[in-house]
Amino acid sequence: MATDTQQFKTVATFTEKVLADMCVARLGDNGIPAGVFGADSSYPSLAFARNIEVKVNEADYEAAMSILAAADKAE
Repeated sequence: MATDTQQFKTVATFTEKVLADMCVARLGDNGIPAGVFGADSSYPSLAFARNIEVKVNEADYEAAMSILAAADKAE
């Protein structure tokens, strides 16, 4: 029986979902699938109290960090 041992790693955290979505788009444009975790809540007024995480597959972590670092330098 095959088991899926794929792990996710956090590459960035945000307090605003739109910024997390922009990060996911930047990674996707560079061929790295990413997802937003922690953005949905039954209590949207508590959004300021939690971090919204952008995660990638563990195998893509180093490349994703390089892309985000290059983007930070460009801004």
